[in-house]
Amino acid sequence: MSKTVEFTDGNFELEVLQSEHPVLVDFWAEWCGPCRMIGPVVEEMAGEYEGKAKIGKVNVDLNPEVSVKYGIRSIPALLIFKDGQVVDQIIGAVPKTHLTKQLEAQLN
Repeated sequence: MSKTVEFTDGNFELEVLQSEHPVLVDFWAEWCGPCRMIGPVVEEMAGEYEGKAKIGKVNVDLNPEVSVKYGIRSIPALLIFKDGQVVDQIIGAVPKTHLTKQLEAQLN
């Protein structure tokens, strides 16, 4: 099973903004309980969408630049990027069905 990609301030442009596939980015932190709840769902989706979408995580404590750039104030915050632009945003721990529905909408 594929692991999520670790996005950082340093690789965000290349890995997310220049990706040929839609990208689901999970903004999270170690100390965030809801982040730990949704983490395994995001990991699972990384395997399921391999080759169709890129799925990864940004630790907001270690990567303040990208977190500030996208106005992340609450975590978990999941942003979906397509062609370098934010096309959808999900705040909070939501069911997997909600995440997959939002991501599927960008796979056309």
